[in-house]
Amino acid sequence: MGLSIGIVGLPNVGKSTTFNALTKAQNAEAANYPFCTIEPNKAIVPVPDSRLDELAKIVNPQRIQHSTIEFVDIAGLVRGASKGEGLGNQFLANIKESDMILHIVRCFDDSNITHVEGRIDPIGDIEIIELELLLADIASLNKRIEKLQRESKAQKGANAQLMVAQELLAHLESNKPARSFAKCDDESFIALNQSLRFLSYKSVIYGANVDETGLESDNEWVQKVREYAQQNGAIAIKLCAKIEEEMVGMEDSERKEFLESLGAQESGLESIIREGFAKLGLISYFTAGVKEVRAWTIHKGDSAPKAAGVIHKDFEKGFIRAETIAYTDFVKYGGEAKAKEAGAMRIEGKDYIVQDGDVMHFRFNV
Repeated sequence: MGLSIGIVGLPNVGKSTTFNALTKAQNAEAANYPFCTIEPNKAIVPVPDSRLDELAKIVNPQRIQHSTIEFVDIAGLVRGASKGEGLGNQFLANIKESDMILHIVRCFDDSNITHVEGRIDPIGDIEIIELELLLADIASLNKRIEKLQRESKAQKGANAQLMVAQELLAHLESNKPARSFAKCDDESFIALNQSLRFLSYKSVIYGANVDETGLESDNEWVQKVREYAQQNGAIAIKLCAKIEEEMVGMEDSERKEFLESLGAQESGLESIIREGFAKLGLISYFTAGVKEVRAWTIHKGDSAPKAAGVIHKDFEKGFIRAETIAYTDFVKYGGEAKAKEAGAMRIEGKDYIVQDGDVMHFRFNV
C-alpha cells in the first residue's frame, strides 16, 4: 500500500536532519544554506509496533516484517513558492504526491544556523508555508473553474461541480484550508480533490524541533505550536532532530536507556511515525508463521476480502473465509493451536470488518 508523508518546512529548520534520523539512512545532505535538498529524498520507514515482537516470541519466525510508510524529504519552501520562488513549483508538486504532511518547525535559537526569514517565529513560519499551499490550491482551482464553465453547458454534472468549486474558491480566498470546507463529503468536492489533490486538504502533523535544552520542558515556541495545532485540529509533536540523528547508531538497549534519561518512553520520531500511520486512517493485521511474522497495512473499516487482497489479489478474488484470532487471545493462549482449542479462533466471512491486531489466515479458491 503506497502511502507517503511529505516533510516540509522553511529552509534550515531541521527537515533533512529529521529525515536522516527518521529513515536511519544518512542519504539526505544537511547543510547550513537554503535549497540543500533539491530532488526529494525518499525512504520506507517501519511503523513501530511492539506486538510483532510478542508474536515472534511465540512463533519464533525466520523474520519480522513491519507495516511501513514512505517519507519524502521535500526541499525547503520559501515565501512566494506558489509563484515559483525558490523552485517552489517543483516542490509544491512533490507535496501534492504525498498523502499527508509533516511540517517541521524551528523552535530553537542558534546563531550558527541561518534562518531564511532572519528571526525565530514558529507560528509565522507555519503561516508562510500554509499560505503558499493555499495560494497554490487557489491557482489550480481557478484553472479548473475556467474549464468547468466551458463544460457546464455541454456536460451533465459539470454545473453541479462548478457550483461546489466556486464555493470552495470563496472558502480558500477567505484564508481557510480545504480541509475545513463544509462540503468535503460532497461527491463534487471528492471528484475535485481526486483530480487536483488540494495541498491544504492534507492532514498535518507539526514537528516542533528543539535543541537539547528544549527536551525537558516545552519552551514558549513549542507551547505556541501546540496551541496552534489544537486550534486547527492537528497534532504537534516535540522532537530534537539533532539528538534523534545521534541515536541512529545506538543499540536498542542503549537507546532505551538514553530515552529514559530524557524522561521519554519513545522518541519524537517514533511518535510521529505512529501518529502519521493513525492519521492516515491505517491499521495493521498480522499473519504469524514460522517463515515470518508480518504486519499488513489496511484502511480502518476494510472488509476481510479487501484485507486479504493486500497479500495477493487472488486472495480477494477467491476469498472463502478468514480464520481470525484477536491479538490479545493469541498472546494469552500462546499461539494458534491453543487459541483454537480454547475456542478463541473465529471463522469470519466476506462481511467481516477487520480489526486492528487481528491475527488472520485466509482460505481462498481461484
